[in-house]
Amino acid sequence: MMAVILVVAMAENRAIGKNGDLPWRLPADLKHFKAVTMGKAMIMGRKTFQSIGRPLPGRRTIVVTRNKDWSADGVEVAYSLQDAMALAGEGDVMIVGGGEIYTQAMDVADRLEVTEVALTVDGDAFFPEIVASEWREESREAFPAEDDKPAYAFVSYVRV
Repeated sequence: MMAVILVVAMAENRAIGKNGDLPWRLPADLKHFKAVTMGKAMIMGRKTFQSIGRPLPGRRTIVVTRNKDWSADGVEVAYSLQDAMALAGEGDVMIVGGGEIYTQAMDVADRLEVTEVALTVDGDAFFPEIVASEWREESREAFPAEDDKPAYAFVSYVRV
């Protein structure tokens, strides 16, 4: 049975990126992302892949693009979210961005793994609204601000 899991770090205003990069530096979130996605198929848009710059070790990388001529070493290419999910096959599928892919995947997601970053930032990519009537918070692990790092929380949601 396949579960579709959206994995995202977002600011209080749902911003997830600015100019192809994360608007913060939060090493604990990167470790969390690795732990949540390791061994799984990850689906992402081309811009998200290009911001990462390479396939991540220990995970299948499936990139959704409209550009039929695009390719990258170590990456499987799909031309729609539906094709990417079919390509992923059995097991959990991690949707890891960006904004357009999250919006397309929100209706088919079973779970959300959200890092809530206690900042409001100027972004150009945003996560869709998490509608309270559709999602139930299953767990929350909060961490205080430390040095130059903002406060944040790892929050898991399941579809109602």
